[in-house]
Amino acid sequence: MQRRNFIRTGLLLSASYAIKAYSNNLDFLNSSDAYLMTVNGPVIADTAGFTLTHEHALVDFIGADKISPGRYIPDEAFEKILPYLKEVADAGCQTFVECTPNYLGRDVHLLQRLSKATSLNIITNTGYYGAAGEKFLPPHAYTETATQLAARWIKEWEDGIDGTGIKPGFIKTGVDKYPLSAVQQKIVEAAALTHLSTGLSIGIHTGDGDAAMEELKIIKSKDVLPDAWIWIHAQNESRRDYHFKAAKEGSWVSFDGVSPGSIKKHVNFLRDMKAEKLLHKALISHDAGWYHVGEINGGDFRNYNCIFTELIPAMKNEGFTQNEIEQVFIKNPARAFVVGIKKTKKPSTN
Repeated sequence: MQRRNFIRTGLLLSASYAIKAYSNNLDFLNSSDAYLMTVNGPVIADTAGFTLTHEHALVDFIGADKISPGRYIPDEAFEKILPYLKEVADAGCQTFVECTPNYLGRDVHLLQRLSKATSLNIITNTGYYGAAGEKFLPPHAYTETATQLAARWIKEWEDGIDGTGIKPGFIKTGVDKYPLSAVQQKIVEAAALTHLSTGLSIGIHTGDGDAAMEELKIIKSKDVLPDAWIWIHAQNESRRDYHFKAAKEGSWVSFDGVSPGSIKKHVNFLRDMKAEKLLHKALISHDAGWYHVGEINGGDFRNYNCIFTELIPAMKNEGFTQNEIEQVFIKNPARAFVVGIKKTKKPSTN
């Protein structure tokens, strides 16, 4: 108990967080001091509970060249988002991974305020989003090296985001379909370098299976284990062999976009992963929300309830056990987002 209390509170008072480095052997994921980083500090991984791994609270699609905090009223956004988060917390969600990156509307003050109002663990991110034709990349993403970009993201981990002291809980990037452009390759490399300094997992919005394999190659070339990588939007790749290959290497395969019209498709994804004995590498979420900056009162907001009201009942009807459901929504997310450097063990030269 004393060790757990140290992780919960002692780390909050220290200048830096304890980051362990692990080579090939990932037994640390089950250790009592493994933790996730939220906007309110670290939480013990095995207390994170039911987790939605890919959601949004607020997004601004204006583009990196025009975005600014003054484009919306934070109090208005808070009041619009709060009931939806309270609703999903009442449904049983305990941890909420907010995937809006920098230059796309990331607002860590708002997330911390929402977390305190709902008691949800909310996780934010560092990194840049290179998908959507690179509309959301700042100019320096093209001129700086991967090492320089990584230094920016590492600084957010070490010092907090925008001077707030709020730390990211994972790295969020994005790429389009294969082949990756030069700058998309660079931000994947920067994410791998950031992981090696911070232990933060790498979540990459990915256009297709071939792009996923290119990402995996880049990550491995930097001696980062595939276990540090989350393939976001794997549901956009229908060829199951890509999912199986990534998972067998240790990667996390995330089937996002759950909605009332997608239940059968998403159950089938999970069924097929289960048949291959790979359910322990599957993640699933709505990619729902969100307050749309620039629209009246934030526009239409898609709630986060469908997994509770439709997907889980459908999984039970398909024969998934309670243990398997907990595997997908409790155990897998805790392992996917735990902070710890996952690197390849170099062969001994002796």
